[in-house]
Amino acid sequence: MGHVHAFTDDALGDLDAVGVAEAIQSGAISRSEAADAAIARTEAVNPQLNAVVYKSYERARERAEAPYGGFFDGVPSFIKDNSDVAGMPTGKGADAWEPFPAAVDGDFTRLYFSTGLNILGKTMMSEFGFSAAAEHPRLGSVRNPWNTEHTAGASSSGSAALVAAGAVPIAHANDGGGSIRIPAACNGLIGLKPTRGRLPLEAEHGEMPIKIVANGVLTRSVRDTAAFYREAERAWRNPKLPPIGDITGPSSKRLRIAVVTRSIRRESGAQVCEATAKTAALLESLGHHVETLDEMPVPATFVDDFVRYWALLATALVRGGRKRFGPSFDRTRLDNLSLGLDRHATRQLHRMPLTMARLARTRRHLRSLAQRFDVVLTPTLADEPPRIGHLDPMADYDQIIDRLIDWVAFTPLHNVTGDPAVSLPLAESADGLPIGMMFAADAGREATLLELAFELEQAQPFRRIQDRAHDEIR
Repeated sequence: MGHVHAFTDDALGDLDAVGVAEAIQSGAISRSEAADAAIARTEAVNPQLNAVVYKSYERARERAEAPYGGFFDGVPSFIKDNSDVAGMPTGKGADAWEPFPAAVDGDFTRLYFSTGLNILGKTMMSEFGFSAAAEHPRLGSVRNPWNTEHTAGASSSGSAALVAAGAVPIAHANDGGGSIRIPAACNGLIGLKPTRGRLPLEAEHGEMPIKIVANGVLTRSVRDTAAFYREAERAWRNPKLPPIGDITGPSSKRLRIAVVTRSIRRESGAQVCEATAKTAALLESLGHHVETLDEMPVPATFVDDFVRYWALLATALVRGGRKRFGPSFDRTRLDNLSLGLDRHATRQLHRMPLTMARLARTRRHLRSLAQRFDVVLTPTLADEPPRIGHLDPMADYDQIIDRLIDWVAFTPLHNVTGDPAVSLPLAESADGLPIGMMFAADAGREATLLELAFELEQAQPFRRIQDRAHDEIR
């Protein structure tokens, strides 16, 4: 199977989210025309991508009939299926219970609506967000629009697939181990995981002992990501963090940038290492100081500790399923990954106190790096997006977890430290699949990452899926 996209000569055209917002504000298109175009596009590509879990088209059309407010007023979008939207069920990527419609909007959902974005429905994700690929035994797999034989990444799979395919220009994502950055890398998108506490969380994520989850968005342009955070900050700001502000382009400041291609587990694949080297060369050509390091200064215990903590979160959901989700919850309908993580946690409970203590100290290990460098560049993922089935959550647990750790070894570090990191689509594989490069900075320095992202986007414009179609025709 090949690539899939919905770009066409309609009200949305090739516009990004800022472009759609400006077209609506100028009267070039109406909010209703934008909603209708996005709905038509979604219906055109969703049968191939399996990206939508809940449709709320009529509600979106009703909202588009009158001004709502916010810079993005009328810009069509989707929200991930682990955030509550009043009147919509929240399934969290599982089909182990009958989800009831949420009574009220979640805290982040209220902020999302306040920017003016018009939600068309909810997007597919991996079960509870535990896997880096959304492959369900009954709900089906979310496929990569660049090549539908490959995964779209996870857990914000459906959001990424829809944005990359052009159904909508922006969609909600969140990240507890890489779930914004992983699908951004797989689908050729911009995916910024902000600093811990930058945006409000759902109640259950705020209750975590170590708050690893961050909300955000997936976009096709740096200006869309920057504009979203500008608007979000106008609606809600954490006084403990420096403001991001209105970032509209590159900075003249040259940065000290460290480059690492080896994860705690292994060296990255050949194509990924080559892409990282080319990105480092691009940075040097732009005048930045670039230095290659052998590895990240993180203890060898980090991966096992993170998996153990991840498993503890799974146990809370698996063992507390009936209390949390109601009497219809049936754990036998969960996939092998969720159940395997639960078993892992119960066998490792005696190690949890030291595990939590070591994870809490992770940021200390990176202080020397933050003192020497402004930004750290690594691959987002150790290899290109694998084929559907490679991360099958119904396979043997030990096989799944080993493959996941091997592929996503770079991203969880920033969830534990709480530092911001952004994946940018700066390369592609020999087969034409996107390869993401990840840039991380110290806490509160999203502005630095956005300025650098603007600079790289201008120096090496990101390839679009419709460009690939044109190249193939030629």
